[in-house]
Amino acid sequence: MTPEELKSRTKAFALRIVRVVEALPKTTIGYKLGDQLLRAGNSVGANYRAACRAKSKADFISKMGTVEEECDESIYWMEILIEAKIVAASRLGQLLKEAHEILAIIVASINTTRVHGQSAIRNPKSAISRGSRG
Repeated sequence: MTPEELKSRTKAFALRIVRVVEALPKTTIGYKLGDQLLRAGNSVGANYRAACRAKSKADFISKMGTVEEECDESIYWMEILIEAKIVAASRLGQLLKEAHEILAIIVASINTTRVHGQSAIRNPKSAISRGSRG
């Protein structure tokens, strides 16, 4: 997967999160949990874009760590919505699956960068992909 493909995928994830939050009940709990999910889910793509502009290997790993945290937090808030019976598991099943897949890609990229000095996400123009050390 290229950085551009992952940017597109994380943006599509954010847009799906927006639609879920829009459909939540207009209650105090719906607003509070929706706000948390909206913030975390949209931070995944925004922080991934920032990671793509990393100035060094260490900067990339740090920024990707933030992406990992936000993606995991998105999963958490979706699980809360399901377990609190605010949203049916069937409604969030595919979105949760996508969140887990994105999380796995991010973790693999962080680990590959730590070990080999280049991201598992291939970007031939990136200094990190060229083996530059930060």
